[in-house]
Amino acid sequence: MNPPVVVTVAGTDSGGAAGIAADLTTFAALGVHGACVVTAVTAQDTTGVHAIHPVPYDVVAAQLDAVLDDLDPVVVKTGMLATPEVVRLVARRCADRVLVVDPVLVATSGATLASAEVVAAYREHLLPVATVATPNESEFEALGRPDGPGVIVTRGGPIATTNDHGTGCTHSSALAAQLAHGADLPTAAARAAAYVARQLTLGRDWTLGRGRGPVAHVHATPTQGETA
Repeated sequence: MNPPVVVTVAGTDSGGAAGIAADLTTFAALGVHGACVVTAVTAQDTTGVHAIHPVPYDVVAAQLDAVLDDLDPVVVKTGMLATPEVVRLVARRCADRVLVVDPVLVATSGATLASAEVVAAYREHLLPVATVATPNESEFEALGRPDGPGVIVTRGGPIATTNDHGTGCTHSSALAAQLAHGADLPTAAARAAAYVARQLTLGRDWTLGRGRGPVAHVHATPTQGETA
């Protein structure tokens, strides 16, 4: 049988902890085929975000059209969308699909990753068509504290570790993978939380980088069996 397809529409992380790197490794670990649409290239490491280069709108749109028209993903997962035009593009093109919105607005380090115009576009265009949104607490406040069963605020879990860079991306990607396998939202959310807790435990004693290290994206054994 073919694996389900999930596409991430997000930015890169040169440190490999968050963004598309986190999304694709999580998809693979949980038994889905990951496609990607790159919206921004960042200079990023464990100490913070040092530069952001948005990908031109027409290139983002061409990537999205290519994936939607050829691979027909069952779930679309968003991360950093970089510009209000891209936010509106995703809302327009993906409203009829299962849509997991991780509104990447504020980094764990506190760095602001989105303008007021991008935040407004999320509120007005993307959140109304999302199946589920997974803001962190700062993003939840920035979005005006949206309510409803489709909003899951990601918070620090019970795992004592400073190796948590990429936790939000990993959680939303795991949630998207579980939905792609046919789980309902409460089940998918519970499985995603358990997956993130396990990966945080796996990497809690690592010493990678000079800042907040990455959540573990290595897997000693296949994990597809956990999705059923």
